[in-house]
Amino acid sequence: MAVDRFPVEASHIMMFARSIGDANEIYYSDDYAKGTEPGKIIAPPTFAQSSAQFDPDYFLRPKVGEDWFGSGGSPTGVKPKKEKSGGGGGGGGGLHAEQHFEYHRHISPGDVLTATNGPGKTWEKESKRAGKLVFSETVTEYRDQNGELVITARGVGVRTERPVEQ
Repeated sequence: MAVDRFPVEASHIMMFARSIGDANEIYYSDDYAKGTEPGKIIAPPTFAQSSAQFDPDYFLRPKVGEDWFGSGGSPTGVKPKKEKSGGGGGGGGGLHAEQHFEYHRHISPGDVLTATNGPGKTWEKESKRAGKLVFSETVTEYRDQNGELVITARGVGVRTERPVEQ
């Protein structure tokens, strides 16, 4: 995900904290936050992921007039992409395997972040049930309005060579 402009507002932080069920007052109370080590309202640890909502091409968001693969237990109108054989894509599936965040400083109201991503490491493992597993890492750097690095996020995806037989 690449985001040109992700303005961080106190209300965004509060709503995000509420949506994940975290009632820590440092996410919404100026008075409480002043007495903490950061001394101000800060964002919850995974808040940077909400920057996806500022990416107009974010693939998980439904788009008006387009089929969406959805998140339910039944198929939708979107057909899986066919991949060339070899290289671990095959007829298997993919999933988000891991997420890591390295914090260089807290995100706070008033920050305007940008996010750029690029490839990280790739590696393979053999699975008895799904064949070759191909792991790939994506590195996203979040920088503030001054160009300073705030968070480095590493996401790991895995693709299977073939579906697991039930």
